[in-house]
Amino acid sequence: MKQIKQILLSGILLFCIAPAMAQGKKHPVAKKTPVISVKKPVYVSPQLRAFMDITARANVIFKFPKGFKEIPAPDNEDFSFDYAMQLPGKDFEIWFQVKSQKENYAAYQRTLGNKETMQANPDSLYIGLGTAHAQAFTDDNSSYFTRIIPPKYLERYNADAGRSYLLNLLDLPITRHYKYGLLITLQKDHTGTILAVCFANEKGPEFFKNIDKASNCLKFKP
Repeated sequence: MKQIKQILLSGILLFCIAPAMAQGKKHPVAKKTPVISVKKPVYVSPQLRAFMDITARANVIFKFPKGFKEIPAPDNEDFSFDYAMQLPGKDFEIWFQVKSQKENYAAYQRTLGNKETMQANPDSLYIGLGTAHAQAFTDDNSSYFTRIIPPKYLERYNADAGRSYLLNLLDLPITRHYKYGLLITLQKDHTGTILAVCFANEKGPEFFKNIDKASNCLKFKP
């Protein structure tokens, strides 16, 4: 207690004496230098820059989720994705593929009424896209379970349609031998398609908790 009192008294004395000493001497008033805060530039990888260009063309907003780390996206004859990321130390990663349907829809409209050149409506391509990827990851129709995404969840992503596929994965080096996957397709009419695949070795509560951490990172513009 004595030490604390001495510290307080010393502080008070300094506070009172310093102004009196300053009055005896006149010093030029120093001009305050304005403090300029400089923000460090945020590094954007070539892969992310290319992905942002793709999402912009499809009217899609991408916001990198907290806690994730970018990894190289696969791009070969079997699996071609635009972007990928993982949760370090969690055995969990996500691959993204985004496609603009604007040009396809314009071409579709031009062929309406012509039986020879008429094309399939690109607004339904998300179904074939999702099914084809589900089969490529599992190689067996009985190894995945499909559900239509309800409207209340579609609203969250400004989408018009979508499907989810719960996958029992093939043991593949390219998927780093993950056991389970959740594939999601989202479609905004006349605009674009989003495809995301989440990978894990367990499909319990932790799997869906990790999915929720990234659930808001990608959606269509209103």
